[in-house]
Amino acid sequence: MADIHFYHMTRTALEQALPELLEKTLARSWRAVVMTGSTERAEALTQHLWTWKPNSFLPHGNARDGHAVDQPLWFTADDERPNEAEVLFMTDGAVSTHVADYMRVCMMFDGNDPDAVTAARARWSEYKNSGHALTYWQQTDKGWEKRS
Repeated sequence: MADIHFYHMTRTALEQALPELLEKTLARSWRAVVMTGSTERAEALTQHLWTWKPNSFLPHGNARDGHAVDQPLWFTADDERPNEAEVLFMTDGAVSTHVADYMRVCMMFDGNDPDAVTAARARWSEYKNSGHALTYWQQTDKGWEKRS
């Protein structure tokens, strides 16, 4: 079973929150798949990583770049794991049928979008009933805080 973390974004957009979590993922020498709601969104996020922090580089790619097996961070709209990732980030309402294949799954959702909150609650129940270990993180002015 996967360790599933729900990230309730309330202070920043995905474009700011995601790279910070990806840095932590790479610091642990883990590989990740970032599953988005569309191919266009995957491409936009990969482009965003080039400029999000002036003195930082997060090695990443997507289908347009190719060489998936060599990419520590892989961005896709497809339910795939071509880089043997340990971590899956799901954004924009993306849903994977392979969460159990990952050591950790990070579900990121916009707390200002009622539909996203409703969908996250439904997934929480689904994953809990499936026996996954769940953790809820809420964004505060101090950063991510674990809530019960």
